[in-house]
Amino acid sequence: MHVVLVEPEIPHNTGNIVRTCAATGTMLHLVGPLGFSMTDRYLKRAGLDYWDLAKVVRHQNFAELRAQYPDNTFYFTSKRGLINYTEVNYTAEDFLVFGSETKGLPQRLLEDNMDFVLKIPKRKEARSLNLSNAVAIILFEALRQLKFSAEIPLE
Repeated sequence: MHVVLVEPEIPHNTGNIVRTCAATGTMLHLVGPLGFSMTDRYLKRAGLDYWDLAKVVRHQNFAELRAQYPDNTFYFTSKRGLINYTEVNYTAEDFLVFGSETKGLPQRLLEDNMDFVLKIPKRKEARSLNLSNAVAIILFEALRQLKFSAEIPLE
């Protein structure tokens, strides 16, 4: 499995996601400019001592990432998604793409991929979920479907 964060802004969230990805053997892709430095103490603290277990790759932009994996399926996340995240049959090679905490994913990217835009059901009065929680919810559903297989490749 692959988790993609497009322009994340809050180091605590990214650090928590690093820890989740390290613990599950999931590759983490950080795309575009980050709202923090990779040496940020809050990022490092949130990731605890899991940094050595994590496989984190940086990409300049989303097009660069997509070009490296042209045959993989990319699932995008948005509160405006039409597909419940539990209605997908995931594979170990899939990419779960999340946007920044304040902007989400670019509208054009969502419009161009509407058949692959997932949502996490929630009350309409609630604006959004925390990014690290959203990643954990969808990632663990995908891993559950894959029976938490130890053979899930890191690359």
